[in-house]
Amino acid sequence: MHTFGIVGTDAAAACDRFVEALGGRVAVVRNRKLEEADGGRQRARPATEYDLGAEWRAYGDGLSLREAFDRLAPDHDYAVAIGFPQARIPQVVVGDVAGELADEEPLATASDAASLDVTAVVAAVDDTDPHVTLESLVTRVKRSPKADRAGAIATFTGRVRAKDSADDERTELLEFETYEGVAERRMRAIEDELEAREGVFEVAMHHRTGVIPDGEDIVFVVVLAGHREEAFRTVEDGINRLKDEVPIFKKEVTESETFWVHER
Repeated sequence: MHTFGIVGTDAAAACDRFVEALGGRVAVVRNRKLEEADGGRQRARPATEYDLGAEWRAYGDGLSLREAFDRLAPDHDYAVAIGFPQARIPQVVVGDVAGELADEEPLATASDAASLDVTAVVAAVDDTDPHVTLESLVTRVKRSPKADRAGAIATFTGRVRAKDSADDERTELLEFETYEGVAERRMRAIEDELEAREGVFEVAMHHRTGVIPDGEDIVFVVVLAGHREEAFRTVEDGINRLKDEVPIFKKEVTESETFWVHER
C-alpha cells in the first residue's frame, strides 16, 4: 500500500481529486485533532466507532498514523493522510501550511487544489516505497492461484531488540540503508529460488528501511506451502539468506553512542 500526505489550506479539495485519480482501493486518514484546533466542532468519542454504509469509517481514539496505516495495508492500495505535517511520509503541499514539514522536500507544491498536477503526483507516489505489514503479506500469499493446494502459512517477524540482557545499555533505534534497488532485486531472486522448491507455492519478503524505534517490526518472511514441514524450513532458510545475502546496512543508536554495525 502506497502512502502519502496532503497538507495546507486546500488539502481537503486536493484529497477529493486524488480519490478520483488513484486506482484500486483508497483510504483517507484525517487529522481530526487538527480540525478541532482550527475551530471544528468537538464531541466526545469512544475508543472505536464505525459508520457502516457502502463503505465504512473507523474513528480510533489515540490511534497513531502508523497504526492506522497498519490496519489499512492488507486491503488497500493507497492511504492518503490529511493534515499530518510532522509525519515522515511523502507530502503534497496545497496552499499555506502552518509550521514546517518533517521531511524538507515535498512531492509537489501548488497554490490550490485546482492547479495541482494530480497525474504527476500519482506517478511519483507509485515510485515510493510501499507500507508493508505482516498481515498485508499474508493477505497477498493467500491470493495465490495455488492457494487451494496449500495447507500451511508460516511467518517470521524480526523486530528491534532493546536489550540482549537486563544489564545491557538500551538500544533506542536502528536505521537501515540500502543501495537503490539492489536489496529489492536480491530479495525477489531469493523468493523465486525458494518458490522453486517442491511443495512451496509462494514466498514474500520485506525489510523496512529508515529509522525504526525499539519494539517496532523490521523484517517479514511469509511462506505459503503444502505442509508445515516445507513452510517452517523455507521460512528459516528465507530469513537466513536475507541476512547473509541482501546488502542492507544497519546503524545502531544506543543511550550513549551511534555506530554502523558492519564497522564493528
